[in-house]
Amino acid sequence: MKVEIWSEITCPWCGLGGHRFERAVERFEHSDQLEVVHRSFPLGSDLPEDRTIGVREFVLAKYGAVPGQAGVPDIEGMAAAEGLAPYRVLDNRVGNTDLAHEFLAHASAEGKNGEAWNMLFRAYFGGAESIFTLDDLLVFSDRLGLDRERTRRVLADRRYRRQVRRDAQQAQRLGATGAPFTVIDGRYALAGAQDTDTLLGILRQVWDQTHPTVLVADDAATCGPDVCAAPAAHT
Repeated sequence: MKVEIWSEITCPWCGLGGHRFERAVERFEHSDQLEVVHRSFPLGSDLPEDRTIGVREFVLAKYGAVPGQAGVPDIEGMAAAEGLAPYRVLDNRVGNTDLAHEFLAHASAEGKNGEAWNMLFRAYFGGAESIFTLDDLLVFSDRLGLDRERTRRVLADRRYRRQVRRDAQQAQRLGATGAPFTVIDGRYALAGAQDTDTLLGILRQVWDQTHPTVLVADDAATCGPDVCAAPAAHT
């Protein structure tokens, strides 16, 4: 069963949603038969590429309030309550993530899709590490065991720019208006960071729909190498 998850790497709901999905997979009876693919949905392409800004400043300017204030969810508190700590949101920095998404596309092409996404989420929200510049991303390339010079050339040439845009366009065609956005087996599209129980229930529901239980009676017809045999009562 295939699960596709579109995310923005600096979106706190995406990081929390990814954590919840991992917890759901741990409880899912057929987790070994899941194919999970992370895809890009950049939301900060209009931000400057040459500098970053504090999250408090950015969110306050955009929404007029910050998480934890009246009417605004306390994402850090929610994450901590679900075992995801540290989870740095307000004291972090935000910037243009296009190059980070291109790095993730490159890592995915090298067979490290899930590993790369999880690493950047942990580094950004867990350690408030910068993920915005070429030099930043080369550090992560080393951690993943990718060829450093090849990564440098790929990012300098912006080789995966079109692929990142296609990922976002695909999500929009499927109905996404933001991130995270999850599609399970091409049947269910989920917007937002759903809770763990909801994700687990949908995984089980889709599995049951696509893998019906087969009940076989003791005298059921069986097939051999060159003949199909009917039950004894029918012979």
